[in-house]
Amino acid sequence: MDASVNRISPAADQRALLVAVQQSADDPEEVRDSLDELTLLVATAGAIVVETMVVKRASFDPAYLIGVGVLDRIKSINADCSIRLVVVDLNTIKPAQVRNLEEYLGCRVVGRTEIILDIFARRARSAESKIQVELAQLRYILPRLKGLGGVLSRLGGGIGTRGPGEKMLETDRRHIIRRISALKKKLDKISRHRQLVRKSRDRAFRGAVVGYTNAGKSTLINRLAKDDLFVEDRLFATLDSFTRTVYINDDTTILLTDTVGFIRNLPANLIESFQSTLEEIRHADFLVHVVDCTARSITGNRETVERELARLEAFDKPVLLFFNKADAATPEAIERIMIAHPSALVGSAATGSGIDALRSALQDLSERRRKFNRAG
Repeated sequence: MDASVNRISPAADQRALLVAVQQSADDPEEVRDSLDELTLLVATAGAIVVETMVVKRASFDPAYLIGVGVLDRIKSINADCSIRLVVVDLNTIKPAQVRNLEEYLGCRVVGRTEIILDIFARRARSAESKIQVELAQLRYILPRLKGLGGVLSRLGGGIGTRGPGEKMLETDRRHIIRRISALKKKLDKISRHRQLVRKSRDRAFRGAVVGYTNAGKSTLINRLAKDDLFVEDRLFATLDSFTRTVYINDDTTILLTDTVGFIRNLPANLIESFQSTLEEIRHADFLVHVVDCTARSITGNRETVERELARLEAFDKPVLLFFNKADAATPEAIERIMIAHPSALVGSAATGSGIDALRSALQDLSERRRKFNRAG
């Protein structure tokens, strides 16, 4: 059985329509921000976003999520614009609802989670990240197999017969459970190896660079460590954690670890699958939180990262807040940031502005650590 949930064709002519559902309790601006972000995610996955729409609903329709009138409008747009994919800005869509929508609209329907999983599958490079992505995919598929059982049964059975679908379903379920167990054992082995590496670095002062996806974390580490980590101006360009040595001065050396970027509405199974990588955040002595100055929702992005750090139980560490990409921001935006966050650092990893101030702050943290250790 192919465990991949990658349903996005790599063809350049893959055309998509995006739908967000706004309920009465939802903030319209947050719904629009999420839809804008989904547009970037779909483009990163390789599709062309032709149309986006926000549908207002008091509650979700149990069969189709949205009303038939809106579905007819989507069906008409699909026909006029040759759209082959509809993406719903939701993490949780029931398999029966997906099946109903696909039958009604005559095209494929996916949710936000499947888009993110698709991007992760494309971005995975190391053996560890490939294992983590496959584990997340299988965890996503397993509870949805039951919803696909009827489809599998219809594939091989005649009217009034059970068909081979149920046997296929149970075979797939057992295969997935065995594969999940095998992958978890591999990740446990990797985690134990990480623990040994961390023990060998016990005397080193370790930091983790965290932030929203595409905030410039890898670029910042490259600037500080004078290294050449892979950098790309796209979402989730880096899935692996890399540790680099940063020389502050002749007496001060620290280790900085690059981590996978966060995003709003990040699927829980991804967080669970990437525990072996994200545990580097928990074991760090301090954090450098990188925030994109040019982001549409700076506060929203920062709060998303802080929520994920709280979920990882890493909220009690010293944090250096570094607002990046100042070279691309307006002077008014920089002024607002400095007023709202007077203790934060503002600069650009690309141009090097503000890096000296960040190095000085890192040195201060290291000095405090040394004094703490000397005190016992």
